[in-house]
Amino acid sequence: MQQSIQFKLGNGYVLAVEDSLVQAKRLEHFFKGNCINYKIFPNAEEAYQEAVRSVPRLIISDIIMPGMDGYDFCRTLKSSATLAGIPVILLTSLQDPDDIIRGLQAGADNFITKPYDETNLLTRMHHLLENKIEGEQVSTGEDLEINFRGNSYSVKSSKRQILELLLSVYETAVQRNEELIAIKSKLEKSNEDLLQANRDLDSFSRTVSHDLKSPLSVIIGFISVILDNPDSKIDEEERSYLKLIHESSLEMSQLIKDLLVFSQSGKVEILQEDVNLSVIVNELVESLRLRYTGVNYNVSVEQDLLAKADQKMIRVVLDNLLGNAFKYSSRQENPEICFGRMDYYGNDLYFVRDNGVGFDMSKAENLFQPFTRYHSGMEYSGTGVGLSTVKRIIDKHGGQVWAESEVGKGSTFYFTLK
Repeated sequence: MQQSIQFKLGNGYVLAVEDSLVQAKRLEHFFKGNCINYKIFPNAEEAYQEAVRSVPRLIISDIIMPGMDGYDFCRTLKSSATLAGIPVILLTSLQDPDDIIRGLQAGADNFITKPYDETNLLTRMHHLLENKIEGEQVSTGEDLEINFRGNSYSVKSSKRQILELLLSVYETAVQRNEELIAIKSKLEKSNEDLLQANRDLDSFSRTVSHDLKSPLSVIIGFISVILDNPDSKIDEEERSYLKLIHESSLEMSQLIKDLLVFSQSGKVEILQEDVNLSVIVNELVESLRLRYTGVNYNVSVEQDLLAKADQKMIRVVLDNLLGNAFKYSSRQENPEICFGRMDYYGNDLYFVRDNGVGFDMSKAENLFQPFTRYHSGMEYSGTGVGLSTVKRIIDKHGGQVWAESEVGKGSTFYFTLK
């Protein structure tokens, strides 16, 4: 193919117009790689002057350019008796069908959409040079009226030009369609791989649940028996070791539980129904008070807050948010926790507020990512999975969740459900 182009060019050259330095360099590399004589200009005015001085065998022009654009440049070329028969290829990043009509009006011979395939460009050049018949590319002067999208267009291109241009557009469409089919095939394969990975993860989760929780429960149980046995002969140092093992085992058990909930939260189908959030919050608050028996919490719950939600899943959300509020305000002198609702652009915005230790918002970019923690395990126990589970569930409900906080002044977590 390269030899055919070189033969058709003879001592001639290809004139190109491209105002983008990057694209111009690409064209230069393309011409050199295919042994094509060329001249490249940054604007249509300079290119036209050179074409008049030294008539090229073929012209390639960008469309979007400062000053004279590609359509005007092509129209100017086709109105010249000397240059009208020179084939013109327009390069464009535009996708609107109206651009094709404008190309026809300008008298373009071919269209190539950016980003272009160099082999395709070479083929188009070869085709135009091989099929060029002197004088046939010039318009007969008779206008062809075209109605498109409710508008009328007057086209002076010859029948051959129109056919060539439409064939080039069709070829591009076929190429794009083949690319889309290939992408679709890859996506389907990736989706199947993802489904298999999810199935494997589900199987792994069940295995973890059974194979880790069972022996862990035995460890926790026997350590509890030893620690609670008044007749035990272990000394204080040994007792401290057992307490550490007991606490670590409980943390590991909680982590397994949180991971299972997290893995299931992304797969569960949401069953939305009328839910009284206030009732759920009151139940959770009573349970949390039993966990923090030595702390006098001042808890405020706005009553009869109704919502459309999955009752089991929204309970997980509220359990995590309230659990964090209780935990991180437990060392305050007068811990306060509030659950309520406000208007948010016409939607219900629910919130859980506390006056606990808070956190630095400048470091909160990954707040809802798994295993993200802003306080060490020595200060406050936790797995770093709860908030990521919250976000998954809220996302499944079509809502949003975010937080506002200040170190030493507490945190507020907001969420919507649609």
